[in-house]
Amino acid sequence: MAWRQQVNIRLARSTGMRVVQRDGRLRVIRNPQRELRAPGFIFSSVRSGSTLLRMILNSHSQIYAPHELHLAHVKVSFEIPAARKAMAALDLDEGELTAMTWDRLLTTALRRSGKSVLVEKTPNLVLHWDQVARAWPDARLIYLLRHPAAILDSWQRARTAQTEEQAIASVARYLGKLCEARAAVPGITVRYEDLTADPAREARRLCEFLGVDFEPAMVEYGNTDHGPLVAGLGDWQEKIKSGSVQSARPMPAIELPERLRTLAANLGY
Repeated sequence: MAWRQQVNIRLARSTGMRVVQRDGRLRVIRNPQRELRAPGFIFSSVRSGSTLLRMILNSHSQIYAPHELHLAHVKVSFEIPAARKAMAALDLDEGELTAMTWDRLLTTALRRSGKSVLVEKTPNLVLHWDQVARAWPDARLIYLLRHPAAILDSWQRARTAQTEEQAIASVARYLGKLCEARAAVPGITVRYEDLTADPAREARRLCEFLGVDFEPAMVEYGNTDHGPLVAGLGDWQEKIKSGSVQSARPMPAIELPERLRTLAANLGY
């Protein structure tokens, strides 16, 4: 990560300020105030149970955990240099304007839900974790982990058109960013293996982290309408459609390549 990104994340979390460069000079300015307060974000690799976790959370009377929103692909860009210059005069750039767009989008979605706490989950957002950390210094981050061997096995079964090397590279990219985020920004860690073994215990931990009372009924997520379960919005396979937490699959008998073994060790597996 570039030094300025590191500085801005730390500054934003501690002081609400950030460093910008204009006309070859560095300046420290105050971040605009966000409308959405302390949103939650589930950071995970693909095939780690994020849809299951978001459905459990969304079954709570005060937690709104929508389908995948793909915020990383909702962004502001300038079509002409004059627009960039005009926004720079207001101490704004594409990154900040994108953050403002995200803020408004999530605030509107939360208000429509009638609930009080928002938790977003889109696996590819972990690839842009630093943008989230700068956008919301008060964000509550949920790190959802799963054994890399199980992730790789599930990813290969879900995406049969990819080669083995493509699958390994994809999982390594997600897990590498997940390790970066955990090292840089505090949060709560949940393991998929623990979530499936004792969902009530993990849900209770998460409720405490999010500042709401635990509701035992949230574990039976099939009793709540979570919207359409289709490709592009999260997991859509039969297991998630069951409405009840299923036991984790037995660990696959595969040998991890070196780069995934290193990441597995970094994640405590």
